[in-house]
Amino acid sequence: MMIDKLFSNFDNYLPLDAAEREDLAGRVIERKIKRRQFILQENDVCRHYTFVAEGCFKKFQVDDKGTEHNLQFAAEGDWLMEIGSFYFEKPSRVYIEAIEPAVIFQISRQNLYHLYDNNPKFDRNFRVIVENRLVETENRVLQAISSTAEERYLAFIKQYPHLLSRLPNTQIASYLGITPEFLSKVRKDLLKK
Repeated sequence: MMIDKLFSNFDNYLPLDAAEREDLAGRVIERKIKRRQFILQENDVCRHYTFVAEGCFKKFQVDDKGTEHNLQFAAEGDWLMEIGSFYFEKPSRVYIEAIEPAVIFQISRQNLYHLYDNNPKFDRNFRVIVENRLVETENRVLQAISSTAEERYLAFIKQYPHLLSRLPNTQIASYLGITPEFLSKVRKDLLKK
C-alpha cells in the first residue's frame, strides 16, 4: 500500500506505533498527480505539507523575464512545501509542478497541528524534516555564492543521484543557475579528468 511509504519515512526518525499510524492515515489525503500538474501556483496559499510517495516534482520561481529558476526537486521519500506560505498563510512566491506522474500524501495545517498537539512524536518528526530542509537550503545558498559551476554540479549529483537520468538537462541547468550549454561543457570537462 502507498501509505506504507509514508509510514516508512517516519521510521527514519521516530517510528510510529499502530495508533499513531492510524491517526496519521486518517489525516492525510492521497492524490494521484499527472505530469505537468501543479500542486501549488504563485500567489496561491500553500495549504499542505506534501509527501512524495511516487514521482518527481520541481519547486521553482519565474522571474520578470519569464525565466524559470528551479529551487528544489523532490522525489520518492521527500517532503515538499512552501513553508512561509504554509505557516503564515501568505501568497506563495513559487510554483510546485509534477515532472512525472506522481502519488502524494498531503496534510493540512489543521490536521498537522492536531498531530502536534496529540502526540509529541509528530512534533519531533516534522521538526527534523524542516531542519533537514533548512540545512539543504543553507548549503544551496552557500554553493550559489561561493562555488564554481562544476562544484555545484558535483554537489547536485551527490544530493540527487537518483534524479540524474530522470531530469532533462534544462531542469538541472536551471537548478545550477547555468545554461544547458554550459552544463554540457561542465560534464565534458569532468569526463576529461
